[in-house]
Amino acid sequence: MSPGPPRGLASRVTNLYLPLAPPPAQLIQFTTLLEGGELCHFGGRIEDVPAEPAVVRPNPFHCRPGPRQTQAPTTASLLKWACDDAGMRALHELIEVEDPAWPVLLGEVAGAVVPVEVLGGDVERGRAVLGQLQVSARSYLGGLVLNCGGLLVDGGWLRVFGSPDDAESAGLPGLAEVNGMPAEFDPAWRPDAGLVVAQDVLGGVFALNGADPAGDGRPGGPGEVVYFAPEALRWEALGAGYSAWLSWVLGGDLKGFYEGVRWPGWREEVAGLRRTEGFAFYPPLWTAEARQDLRGADRRSVPMGELVGAGRESCLQLDGVDPGFLGIV
Repeated sequence: MSPGPPRGLASRVTNLYLPLAPPPAQLIQFTTLLEGGELCHFGGRIEDVPAEPAVVRPNPFHCRPGPRQTQAPTTASLLKWACDDAGMRALHELIEVEDPAWPVLLGEVAGAVVPVEVLGGDVERGRAVLGQLQVSARSYLGGLVLNCGGLLVDGGWLRVFGSPDDAESAGLPGLAEVNGMPAEFDPAWRPDAGLVVAQDVLGGVFALNGADPAGDGRPGGPGEVVYFAPEALRWEALGAGYSAWLSWVLGGDLKGFYEGVRWPGWREEVAGLRRTEGFAFYPPLWTAEARQDLRGADRRSVPMGELVGAGRESCLQLDGVDPGFLGIV
């Protein structure tokens, strides 16, 4: 299923994903996706780009039904670096935009094909996150963290992080807390390998790739959403930026994405979890025994920090590969 191009963006240009581009071009590619745009994946020779700009392919890393880009998007949004003397955009430039994404996003929430609860947000926390990440309210990421505390999708199975008001979030951490952002603005701070944007009750983690995914041992391109699959103990590229991914979450096929890892009665069990808890399975979810009889597997509620920590430790023990940062919860 293709999520289509992002909506609610005024400036539209085409941008190609070139894996071997120099660092300045990689930064442009990364911020394109961070701001809600899409990248065409071009696998030919660099000298062929001017002659054949329409020759694009979907991202080759794909392991399950998800927000895969199946055709070349025609447009993308490029980040406009209106910088102050310190090389950063002022907060008012990030917030006071002509075409904020939040009204568009609320429309998608209202038409979502799965239940979605919008949590109350803390405006000051949201402003601080926008300033730290240097993303504007024109993007879905900026719009969400500025205006709400997060989204509980499909009965709380999936938790999308925002800027929660402690009185209304019932313990759900915010994007800043999950990613260990500094309490005070630090222009030198960067996410470790990528920005964790959501987690599910199985210990699965959705993250935005950093500028050098290959160097961090992750698939996909810069700024692409990737998923750490606890039943496979590996990262999977989803072929979409944040905005297209979030649109797919609200209007796509979560049932197909999680096929084989849900069991009869899961919705009632999820309703009994705290928002800081998930399910630990025995035998572990990545074993053949668990997948053959998921309903009969023993499961218990555990803190999310323990759950994602166990997933990371299993990767190290079984494959000798460190999946990296999975969030602070």
